[in-house]
Amino acid sequence: MYQTSSGAADILMHTMERFFNRCENMAITDAISIAILKTVMSTARTLMTDPQNEKARADLMWAGSLSHNDLTGCGTLGGDWATHNMEHELGGMFDVAHGAGLTALWGSWARYVWASAPERFYQFAVEVMDVENFGDVPLVVEQGIVAMENFFHEIHMPICLRELGISPTEEQIAFMAASCEEKAGGQNGVVRPLKKEDMIRIYHMAMGSE
Repeated sequence: MYQTSSGAADILMHTMERFFNRCENMAITDAISIAILKTVMSTARTLMTDPQNEKARADLMWAGSLSHNDLTGCGTLGGDWATHNMEHELGGMFDVAHGAGLTALWGSWARYVWASAPERFYQFAVEVMDVENFGDVPLVVEQGIVAMENFFHEIHMPICLRELGISPTEEQIAFMAASCEEKAGGQNGVVRPLKKEDMIRIYHMAMGSE
C-alpha cells in the first residue's frame, strides 16, 4: 500500500507540476488536469480500504498514463517542476520513495511561491480541493494547500521531512540546493524561479516542527 500511495502521489504531482505555471492556460487542459487529480484522489482513497479493487486500480493506472504522457502539458509551456527537481536531490541523497519525497516537500514549496501565481493556486483550491469560493485569496489558497496535505495524510504520505524519517544537516541542505540549481541551469521552476537560497529556505520549511 505504501508503494500504491507513493505512486498515486507521483501521478498527482506530475499533473500539478504542469498545472502550476505562469502562462495563459487552455480551458480544456485545465478540465482534463482537474479530472485526473480528482480521479487519483478518489481511487487512492478507495484502495486504502479495498486494495484489491480492480476498477479503482484500472482508473488509477489510466490516470497515470494521461498524467505522464504530457497531455496535461498542452498549452502550459511545460509547467514548473521545481518540487520534482528538489525531490530528485532528496531521493538521491536519502533513498526515499519518490512520491513520498514529493509530498514531504510540496506544501512548503506551495507556501513559498503561491503569491507569484495567486490565481492558479486559488483555482486549484476551489476547483480541485473544493474550498469555498469566498474571495479571500490568501485564506482560500492556504485552505487549498492544507486540504491537499490532509489528503496526503489520508493515504499515509508524509507532509514534511520529519514525517519522511530524515533530518538533513545544514551541509546536506546546501549541497542539495546547489546541485539542484546547477542541474536546472541556474534557476529552478517557473511559478517563482528559485535560486539556491530559495531552495535552502524551502528545505528548511519542509523540516517540520517537533
